[in-house]
Amino acid sequence: MKKKISLLSILLLLVTGILAACGAGDGAGSEAKKKVVIGYFPNIDHAPAMIAREKGYFTDELGENVEIEYLTFPDGGAFMTALKTGEIHAGLVGPGPVMNNYTNGADVKIIAGASSGGTHIVARADSGIETIEDIAGKTFITPGVGCTHDVQMETFLKDYGITSARIGGTLKHLTGNPAQYAGMFESGKVDLAAVPEPWASQLVKDVGAKIIVDSNNISFGETLPNTILVTSNKAIEEDKELIENIVKAHNQAVEFINENPEESIQITIDSIKETTKQDLDKEVVDMAWEKIRYTTDVDAEVIQQFADSSHDLKFLKEKPDFANLIDLQFLETLTASAE
Repeated sequence: MKKKISLLSILLLLVTGILAACGAGDGAGSEAKKKVVIGYFPNIDHAPAMIAREKGYFTDELGENVEIEYLTFPDGGAFMTALKTGEIHAGLVGPGPVMNNYTNGADVKIIAGASSGGTHIVARADSGIETIEDIAGKTFITPGVGCTHDVQMETFLKDYGITSARIGGTLKHLTGNPAQYAGMFESGKVDLAAVPEPWASQLVKDVGAKIIVDSNNISFGETLPNTILVTSNKAIEEDKELIENIVKAHNQAVEFINENPEESIQITIDSIKETTKQDLDKEVVDMAWEKIRYTTDVDAEVIQQFADSSHDLKFLKEKPDFANLIDLQFLETLTASAE
């Protein structure tokens, strides 16, 4: 005999089902994660970002409820566009693009150093360049117009009376990804390059390039941060704790590099291969690594000198004042807590 189901029972079943469905989305596992995007370049100057990624330092500091995404960039211009549009929250970039964009009103803050040294001027084997004076009238390449390596090279050459065609000189300029320089050297498209390690050592090994000016002699070669950690003032104001934790993770990566160079080298080689599909010679990277210093230090005076040179070379339209560009509060907090 069939049992009759009352209207009240039906209503109770419906309400119970609705409540169960609503409750299924209330657990911690369903909470939407905040996405934080970190940017960097696939070269060994930017090793701290690769180490932090591999070791999970950002996840450790930002917490399980934050999704970390990483974006790599071919040059500083693309990086700064991403920072200005909010596509990335923070990341590693050379000081050149930061200064250029800051003087044009961009919202950017230098919050830590990452590396210094390692930029060389190298010449194609059959370029006819034997001395610095031979560089006049040749074609050179850098990752970007007004990038850190570009400013270092042009500052150095200006003392020899050699300037870019951009400012009335004879030196022709191209831009491109350092991973492609070997092919450009072989084709004769460019004569020389201002290039960071390990690409300089790789060019020497692979295509017989010659180092004309090494990283110890190029302008600002030993004192300028080659790579800096930056964010925006907006990001600091919206979530100061987030930026503080990003700096903590970055600092851990720099400490790891200095304490574990061999493991750091392998992580960096593997990461660059994953991004660029290029196998870096371990021997080459070992040599290059010795020419780079990994540090969170930022020398404000040197950055101002570099900026003044950028202005003299007409990369910057106005004489720069970087009193508000550098914000070291997070590094100072780390130092204070370690004491």
